Amino acid sequence: MNKDLEDKMKKTAERLGISQDQMPRHIAIIMDGNGRWAQHQGLPRVEGHNKGGQVVETIALDCVALGVEVLTLYSFSIENWKRPKEEIDGLMHLYVQYLVGIRNILMKNNVKLIHLGRMATLPASVRHELLETMRMTESNTGMILALALNYAGRAEIVDATKQIAQDYKDGKIQLDDIDEKLISNNLYTAKLNDPDLLIRTASELRVSNFLLWQISYSEFYVTDTLWPDFVKKDLEKAILAYANRDRRFGNIALTKK
Repeated sequence: MNKDLEDKMKKTAERLGISQDQMPRHIAIIMDGNGRWAQHQGLPRVEGHNKGGQVVETIALDCVALGVEVLTLYSFSIENWKRPKEEIDGLMHLYVQYLVGIRNILMKNNVKLIHLGRMATLPASVRHELLETMRMTESNTGMILALALNYAGRAEIVDATKQIAQDYKDGKIQLDDIDEKLISNNLYTAKLNDPDLLIRTASELRVSNFLLWQISYSEFYVTDTLWPDFVKKDLEKAILAYANRDRRFGNIALTKK
């Protein structure tokens, strides 16, 4: 872990009154409630997505300050293509603006942007700006911001399976080589640790096809707060809830004497 992030995490743990071991290093967020927020404000749904994009920037910087190692954001699922064309076109335009506008902030804060999902089927304009932002930040050594864009957990597993099958066909691996580690190494998240904490906003109680393999032992935290209203205080509340969980990974709790 980057030393600067390690120092920030240590200070955050001290401020929150928990041990550094109780801090989540990888936080994943299902950002829900943009449309509802807009409706409550009497605004078009796209304005909710616009506000949600601003919150992404703020929360990402908050995570840097807290010493989080990886922040994964579920931004647009493969299933979201079923939404009205007007909303999708507005979203894609926002992605282009966001991916260009965030570059200076990512560079200033030593954040590396990576993509999770199917790149090839994104609009050319989004794909171009996404690749350029990833290229610009690829040497950054601080927090990793993983953007799940055109992503679906089942599709990810299908893509990993196809790659493993092709490697087997090409003689690169043997049948006995196929294990959990090999599968993990062929997922979009191959270079990332699994999420410690999964946050979902807007009170929805489902995972919505997100990181199905990776969240096997993640702690879930659901809040009523809509994503456009999500602030640092909400983030720290989720971290404190995580810190108080008994994480046993299938083991039994040790009796304290």
